Amino acid sequence: MHKRWIRRRLPVLIFTFFIILYVDFQLRTSNPPKVRVDHSPTVYPLNRCFPKAGPVDNDAQEPASKSNSSGNDGQTATERAHGTQPRLKQEDIFIAVKTTGRFHKTRLALLLETWISRTKAHTFIFTDTEDEDLSSEGYNMVVTGCQSDHSQQALSCKMSAEYDGFMASDKRWFCHVDDDNYLIPETLRSLLSAFPQEGDIYVGKPSLDKPITAHELLEGNATREVRFWFATGGAGFCLSRQLVEKMAPWASGSRFEQTSATIRLPDDCTVGFIVEKRLGISMVHCPLFHSHLENLLLISHSSIPNQVTLSYGMFENKMNSIEVKGSFSKEDDPSRFKTVHCILYPFTSWCP
Repeated sequence: MHKRWIRRRLPVLIFTFFIILYVDFQLRTSNPPKVRVDHSPTVYPLNRCFPKAGPVDNDAQEPASKSNSSGNDGQTATERAHGTQPRLKQEDIFIAVKTTGRFHKTRLALLLETWISRTKAHTFIFTDTEDEDLSSEGYNMVVTGCQSDHSQQALSCKMSAEYDGFMASDKRWFCHVDDDNYLIPETLRSLLSAFPQEGDIYVGKPSLDKPITAHELLEGNATREVRFWFATGGAGFCLSRQLVEKMAPWASGSRFEQTSATIRLPDDCTVGFIVEKRLGISMVHCPLFHSHLENLLLISHSSIPNQVTLSYGMFENKMNSIEVKGSFSKEDDPSRFKTVHCILYPFTSWCP
């Protein structure tokens, strides 16, 4: 009885055994699943910044004497950027901070304690109010005589002073920030170093997702519609010296305010208008600049050292600042600038 059962079951057992062997063989000899390993290099900041493509404006009025950024020797700007040009240093950058008297003890004081403490010699503070305390401490204070409000005229007046201040210097780059910006000097220098130093560069971040539309005043009270990109002053922006010099017919002296009046828009819009509509040069859009009009919570902790500017402020009735943990509470450091500063420069004397 037992032997008959074994004889009946034996073929089934043998067949099952061979099936198991076959499956095992297939698993061992088949190609293993490919694991994707990312060997791409670290993304350099400039790789995230790009010029907005588009035709050169037909109304561009670039001065003929400097119409070609490649120079008379036939070299392109890119070739010179990687050739014999001197290395860009921090002190080659003219940093202009726009503020007003009522913010000297609050917004400005925070910047002086943090990032300006590292860029003091080449940071210039444009304000509307005398401040003997700050002047006596060696800060580059420029009292503009402009109005202290936030009107188009007052803003353009200060930007005009910033422009003339840069033109009177020997700096290679002009960078503007507001008094609610934290600037990371090392990232700024790395970004600007990657551009052709003799090129026409206008880099920043627009506050809109499309070009702004303005109505330019013409003779006889006529107007025409113009559209252009501009970098918001609330996030900061930079211009190369060559481009700043080309802006002179519409920006030097009282001309900047006059140009602003023709489009009835404030200072940062006026810069974009001159660059794109008068000179026909495209703005370079760069997401490494930040204003309080964007959701700053989206900036990750790990990416902070790679940003150019940060900001803070009220947005939709809520405090808008980056989310970063540190030794300072949100009550003690609502802007998070002190926390960021101590992360970047932990040996600062007042850092916990």
